[in-house]
Amino acid sequence: MAKLYFKYGAMNSGKSTILLQSAYNYAERGMRSIIMKPCVDTKGDDKIVSRLGVSKKVDYLIKPTDFIKEIVKNDIYTKGTLNCIFVDECQFLTVCQAEELFWIAVDMDIPVICYGLRTDFLTNGFAASSRLLELAHSIEELKTICRCGKKAMFNARKINGKFVFEGQQVAIDNENNVEYESLCPVCYLNEKNSL
Repeated sequence: MAKLYFKYGAMNSGKSTILLQSAYNYAERGMRSIIMKPCVDTKGDDKIVSRLGVSKKVDYLIKPTDFIKEIVKNDIYTKGTLNCIFVDECQFLTVCQAEELFWIAVDMDIPVICYGLRTDFLTNGFAASSRLLELAHSIEELKTICRCGKKAMFNARKINGKFVFEGQQVAIDNENNVEYESLCPVCYLNEKNSL
């Protein structure tokens, strides 16, 4: 039986870079994989974009109304055997779509590897990420560091260069003067308390 993998980490932990490297490894060995990302993630349009400058067009942009299992079935029907499914920015999926990924791994025997954030800029869990934490066969934290050198856990949001601690859950990095900084809990709390 194939497994559902959830690899999460704060921003700048290399999630997209690792996804692109893993997809390359499959292709290099003559195995077919597909890459998906939610259409909510408008960064890079229809591409996965790594901060290292590497990018690749996704096979499928997933809308909140899409049934991923149907997309996968149609893909296999038209293109043949599928060896792996990669999902970037999986926190933006719906809960039902996160559950579908689990059942694809179990019922269709295709490994599914999801990369995303665990929590938002207010430290609240994303619904799809919470469900993936409950269902995934394998969970791995990808680590990065805070400006102080400690392990970063949180993604603090800045608008026009100033930290903010209120707003919509989803605001895409580098759009509308929004940016994020990965912080350890101490630095996050210091920024929050300084307002």
